[in-house]
Formats: sequence, C-alpha cells, structure tokens
Amino acid sequence: MMKKTDICTVENSKIILNDQIIFETKAQNFSDFAKEAYKTLELNYPKFHKMDNLSKLAFLASEMILKNDDHSKTALVFANKSSSLDTDFKYQESINSKENYFPSPAVFVYTLPNICVGEISIKHKMQTENAFFVLDEFDEEFLNSYAAQILQSGKAEKVLCGWVELYQESYKAFVYLLSL
Repeated sequence: MMKKTDICTVENSKIILNDQIIFETKAQNFSDFAKEAYKTLELNYPKFHKMDNLSKLAFLASEMILKNDDHSKTALVFANKSSSLDTDFKYQESINSKENYFPSPAVFVYTLPNICVGEISIKHKMQTENAFFVLDEFDEEFLNSYAAQILQSGKAEKVLCGWVELYQESYKAFVYLLSL
C-alpha cells in the first residue's frame, strides 16, 4: 500500500502545501507570480530564471515538497494536457518574424514537456526514472499505478507525482509524494 505524504497545489497566485498557504500574492500573471514566489521563498537556484513557465511551475510545486532533503532515489512521474504548447508558440513566433528572425536555442530546449522533470532532477541530483505523460485530464489512478510499478521494482524509494498544466495565463500544479 502506497502512502501519500506531502501535497502541493499551485494556482490562482497561491502555493499551498498540505492545506497550508505557503505563499500568496496579488500578481496578475504567472511570470510575476513565479518571480515573487522564487524571491520570497528564497529558493536560490539561478537556473530558475532561464526556465520556461511550465518548468517554473513544476519547479515551484516540487521544491515545496523536496526542499533540501536528499532525493537522489526519488523518481518523477508528471503529466499535463497542453504538453509544452505555451513555449511552442513562443518559439514559433521567433521563427515567423521576418524582421526579427531569431530562433532561440534557449527557448527551443523547452519545446518538450519532459524538460521540466529534467530541471527538477538536475537540482536534486536524482538518479532514478522519470516520465512525463500528455493526458486529456488529470488521472491520479494512472499516475499512481505507474508510480507503484517503479516503487515495487526497487528503482526508487519515493515517487513525486504531479499534474502541471500551463497554457498562457492558465496554470495549475498538483504535486504529491508517494512511498511504500
């Protein structure tokens, strides 16, 4: 039987950890919200500023649970509906502009949704499995089933599961930690 230990939700300019508001602001857009959260929560990870918004969302939610503990044996299983569409559009705009044609490699790298789990893995030196699924809707049963297989195989001691959906100014993260 798996245990769900910590739960973090990020939406509506709030970060909630285990039913307690950790951070709240009146920021009207995701970018301002993310910057304020990063600064206020003193996350101190300079790569954060180079990330796309989906990675920032996943990072903020995950960081509330992972903090500074050793998670080298924690796996990641995330999903969303929009994949990396928000970044894909920004990258496409850089290609479409005849006057300002400059396809940015720094943006291109984020045109895959699994990059957000890579960012978390790098920060926490995770040496385990990670997966990112694109689903029509949040499917906790599917994520938990996948996580159970990882835990039962012994490939990881814990699994951080999550739904990280971001498109334009609509965003929601729901992330939780599972163990046996």
